[in-house]
Amino acid sequence: MTIELLRFTTAGSVDDGKSTLIGRMLYDTKSLFEDQIAQVEQTSHERGDEYVDLALFTDGLRAEREQKITIDVAYRYFATPRRKFIIADTPGHIQYTRNMVTGASTAELAIVLIDARKGVQTQSKRHGFIATLLRIPHIVVAVNKMDLVNYDQAVYERIVDEYTNFIAKLNAQNVTYIPVSALIGDNVVDQSVRMPWYKGPALLHHLEHVNVGAGQNYVDFRYPVQYVLRPHQNFRGYAGQIASGRIRPGEEVVVFPSGLESRIKDIVTFDGKLDEANAGDAVTLTLTDEIDISRGDMLVRKGNLPQKSNEIDATVCWMSEDPLEVSKTYQLQHTTRHVRAIVNKLNYRIDVNTMHREAAPTLALNEIGRVQLTTTQPLFYDSYALNRMTGSFILIDPATNNTVAAGMIRGETRDVDDLLDVPSAEQARRSQRLQQVVWEAGALALAEREQLNGHKGAVLWLTGLSGSGKSTIAKLLERKLFERRVHTMFLDGDNLRHGLNADLGFSPEDRAENIRRVSEVAAIGFSHANVVLCSFISPYIRDRAYARSVVPQGRFFEIYTKCDLEVAKRRDPKGLYAKALRGEIKQFTGVTAPYEEPQIPEIVVETDIDSPDRIVEKLLKLLEEAGIIPAAL
Repeated sequence: MTIELLRFTTAGSVDDGKSTLIGRMLYDTKSLFEDQIAQVEQTSHERGDEYVDLALFTDGLRAEREQKITIDVAYRYFATPRRKFIIADTPGHIQYTRNMVTGASTAELAIVLIDARKGVQTQSKRHGFIATLLRIPHIVVAVNKMDLVNYDQAVYERIVDEYTNFIAKLNAQNVTYIPVSALIGDNVVDQSVRMPWYKGPALLHHLEHVNVGAGQNYVDFRYPVQYVLRPHQNFRGYAGQIASGRIRPGEEVVVFPSGLESRIKDIVTFDGKLDEANAGDAVTLTLTDEIDISRGDMLVRKGNLPQKSNEIDATVCWMSEDPLEVSKTYQLQHTTRHVRAIVNKLNYRIDVNTMHREAAPTLALNEIGRVQLTTTQPLFYDSYALNRMTGSFILIDPATNNTVAAGMIRGETRDVDDLLDVPSAEQARRSQRLQQVVWEAGALALAEREQLNGHKGAVLWLTGLSGSGKSTIAKLLERKLFERRVHTMFLDGDNLRHGLNADLGFSPEDRAENIRRVSEVAAIGFSHANVVLCSFISPYIRDRAYARSVVPQGRFFEIYTKCDLEVAKRRDPKGLYAKALRGEIKQFTGVTAPYEEPQIPEIVVETDIDSPDRIVEKLLKLLEEAGIIPAAL
């Protein structure tokens, strides 16, 4: 049986007891050599300590760090019979944001330490914010030094309440609270007898049983080529590590950037061939066809393609003492691909203490901001929210070869505020309202729901004139998806105006509010890994742009049900055109109100030419090629 590996990081302010906590886990799990233990015991005795200073097991690099020697993140290893662990141990000072980002970049769990005597500090919030920004699936808030507050339950609950209220504003997926005393050992490895009021697990028990792989994408096959192996004329293989997804021999793949297609012939390892390879596996792939492939290319499953663009919207953590220079050329490394990149625009800087957005001319060391990048060659990526491996990158200063930033891709460059043309005053009012409420995240991440369902979530937005066949196509498509065991949600304009939007009329302002509400409902349906079918006239480009903005890039499909106006009038299934022409309905789209045709929809279907069955087949193919649903057998 293979023992699972959990990578986790620790974060805490100075003197919160982080080193002692790590030392306690290493000591109590017998992960230290006898001479290490003897040396620490002797040092503690010589200093007159009444106890063994467990922090000495991990503080060996403190002097080097203080002298600014290049040891920023130390990795500790230990194991129990149930699981192996790698700890990314990063300094806790305020200026070490970059190091936490480095240590947490591959972590699946973060331990945020809070000193029970001091309560929730600014840095406690900073660490939680960074952990959620990096989309670490599991967060453990360890309330340490409970022995110094006499194991007071009220102190612990007050900290839990305050931190819960704070982190609810963020997109945290799974937060667990544990009261501990790293010095004494309460609830670290063994359950504490001094806190009978705490009914949860000890820290190590939680680490042993937390779900490993929750942050891994097992759906989208992405294989960046690291090296081309050609030991002799009869073998050509492509070595690398599977960034996400899984693959089997015989499956069809597409090679980026060439777009050439082939099939997987063999999955080769040192120990022999495999029937299947999964995310994280280092393997060599061979193809059935001779294709020109080199380092930096990417193999993906046919019908499940990544995004492709040289205009990138990203969040970056600046890691250099030299500030960001807008318009300067940097080297960008994304998976195994190197390209030149220019930072076109710094949208804003994020105050990691308050989470507020601030206008800024540049980013300094340890600062985080949102930027727009242009690359000399296109990247093949997924948004960081969907795939941490293909959604991340680093920026390198070509003059010094130093890494200056770590980035998380949000999607293709677009300024949502400009696109929606939302007045700044309304933005301010909206922001003020949001400060009074908190988002309650569900227990399951989107990737977990998608893995359970066997398909991805998406929003299909059918737009067109009344009578163009939007609802007919949506319902027929829903039936076909149901037959293929795809989870769906159907939202129709008339149905929502009977309930949720019954208070709205048909003025441009009411239409905008109608679509805004529908968009938010669709986003919730999407977050539960449903294929959400939205059938709305939605005549204004601005409103449809808002609907697109609330779901991740690549998951929104604008479907223009194009139909000649005279054909729609003849159909008139609900008699609305007749009423509008008689003047009984004011502001009716196509008669007395405008319809703004989509500029770049994902697909245009001509309902006055094609049959509904034929159109639905096209939509199913679109979803298959986008990797939303599996291909039909």
